[in-house]
Amino acid sequence: MKRLADKKVLVTGGSRGIGAAIAKEMASEGADVAFTWFSSAEAAEATAASIRRNGARACAIHADSGDGDAVRAATTSAHEQLGGLDILVNNAGIFERRLLQDTSDDEFDRIMAVNLRGAYIAIKTATQLMPKGGRIINMSSTFGARVPSQGIGLYATSKFALAGMTRAFARDLAPLEITVNAIQPGAIATDMNPATGSHARLMTMMTAVGRYGEPEDIAKAAIFLAGDESRYITGATINVDGGFES
Repeated sequence: MKRLADKKVLVTGGSRGIGAAIAKEMASEGADVAFTWFSSAEAAEATAASIRRNGARACAIHADSGDGDAVRAATTSAHEQLGGLDILVNNAGIFERRLLQDTSDDEFDRIMAVNLRGAYIAIKTATQLMPKGGRIINMSSTFGARVPSQGIGLYATSKFALAGMTRAFARDLAPLEITVNAIQPGAIATDMNPATGSHARLMTMMTAVGRYGEPEDIAKAAIFLAGDESRYITGATINVDGGFES
């Protein structure tokens, strides 16, 4: 039997990269999947088509994860279109590399709005709709536990905060039998962080395994946290980083 049979899932930022891999993997395990997208209708349609090829229902919802009202509306829409909501994956995020002295207040606000506030609003909205046994999975980063280079202060701050929010909300939601966990990806080959990019050689050297991972490596971890096998795990952070933190 498929591990997520009959489950209803929302993945924010699910049209490309890690989000798309998670959406597709959950569909392959029997879930119907809604996902939000912002910048590429073509990528969203390609992901939706892949989900449908697995025999699952797919709902692509255009939403800016930095807009709280849009996040609320998208979460509610996912619940309505799928006929329920069992699993929320907060994957939407933006990354900027800029030294502190070159940052602006607007940049701070935008990164926190997408990477942190959007996740908070999605969680608050989703947990009002979820049944007992629901799952919240927050996509953090190894930069949410370690800051190995200059210029990632705002991004790292948002991810450190997301890790703390994961632990705090795990306490708040435990009486509802909803688990809240985080995954911290390391060097994963995506459009945002290609394995041939300008920082790829340094990132590769910092991993124990000496290579980049693939989005599917993150998706496999998300499947575990979404399933019954993880029912006694909450408030945890799982590193999927090739030994970056070792």
